[in-house]
Amino acid sequence: MRLTLHTDYALRVLIQVGLNEGRLTTINDIAKSFDISKHHLMKVVNDLSQKGYLETVRGRNGGIRLMRKPGDINIGAVVRDTEDQLDVIDCLHHAGYCRIERACVLRGVLHDATDAFLAVLDAHTLADLIKPYKALSLLLFDGRIPERAA
Repeated sequence: MRLTLHTDYALRVLIQVGLNEGRLTTINDIAKSFDISKHHLMKVVNDLSQKGYLETVRGRNGGIRLMRKPGDINIGAVVRDTEDQLDVIDCLHHAGYCRIERACVLRGVLHDATDAFLAVLDAHTLADLIKPYKALSLLLFDGRIPERAA
């Protein structure tokens, strides 16, 4: 399974914002931290805010912060919310795609594989993803989160 850059960036945004523990984070800071396009991040942040993951604060001192606690943000749910297509191959939606009837057994196997992939993600929350960064920060930076934490 291969996730899109949109989902990759969404997870990175949530990690960075989660590390800031309620303090506002700017898109510019995230773009610098991960060396990614500010323009693309704006689309990702807009999507995450519309789906209830981020609160956006406009203005000169604005930014973004989590709308929920990191422990309440399930990674499998984020992936489902940010990916348009989770199927491994296209035939999972097109029953008539396979020319040989017996070849459609593949559809069930690949569906099971997708379910297993998502089950692993469902077992984790944003808190699980940021915990190692917080521990490292406490050891290396006396509790301050470094600008390039991830």
